[in-house]
Amino acid sequence: MALQTNAFAHLPTVEGPVVYLAHMAEKPHSYTFPQPAGVPMSNIVTETHTVAIHDMRPVASDLSLDREGFELIDCPTAQRDFYDEEELRRACYPETERAVMTATGAKRVAIFDHTHRRRVWDGEDRMPGVPRQPVARIHGDYTETSGPQRVRDIMGDEAEELLKHRFAIVNLWRPITGPLLDAPLALCHAATVADGDWVTHDLIYRDRVGEIFALTYNPAHQWFYAPAMRTDEALLLKCFDSQRDGRARFMPHTSFEDPTAPADKLPRESIELRMLVFFAE
Repeated sequence: MALQTNAFAHLPTVEGPVVYLAHMAEKPHSYTFPQPAGVPMSNIVTETHTVAIHDMRPVASDLSLDREGFELIDCPTAQRDFYDEEELRRACYPETERAVMTATGAKRVAIFDHTHRRRVWDGEDRMPGVPRQPVARIHGDYTETSGPQRVRDIMGDEAEELLKHRFAIVNLWRPITGPLLDAPLALCHAATVADGDWVTHDLIYRDRVGEIFALTYNPAHQWFYAPAMRTDEALLLKCFDSQRDGRARFMPHTSFEDPTAPADKLPRESIELRMLVFFAE
């Protein structure tokens, strides 16, 4: 799965700001619940770089979860109210599992949660009374440690047998209102990320400590987005893959501010469904 560095030079681009991790002496950490006055929610130090973000639409049919680490797919849905939890599990979960099985060739897909995000101007994520906000810092959802742990957390007695075979963790992300112009996702071509660019980052919950990846800057990174996404489209994101054969295993992503978006754009509303994807191999 060799990378052709000039393969996307013909694509339209926007120059957008993305937020990287600055090099730090200590391990980054963030709390997921409010802290006492004077205690910062995170020790993370960031640096913003303006990068060329390619329009993926002209090459959407050629993108691969196993090469770039993401795909843009047509994904009509029977869901009418994305905030109706019962309807999500009855209608959206099964159709999403079918779409991911078709895209990946997996033998089994198990959705384990979903997250709504609704932009509140100047709202701070994970604060009481504020909906989950677009994540404005580059991250990867799982690490070498937390990927297998998620299988153990979700699959119970089946986990150890399932971990003997290839598995992946894939997110399906779609706008709830479209066309989406506010805080679109920027996705980094997985093959342009060097191992040394990743830094493990602790997520501290009330009852446990999880682990994600942060990303340090490398000018080799190639970034992509799908402008003006509709509600009948979805992005598939490869967040973890246990296979170590050169395919995409982790894929950095973040929201960003599109400089071409109109000032009166609607605030982003989106939903992401997270799933374990199991293979026969």
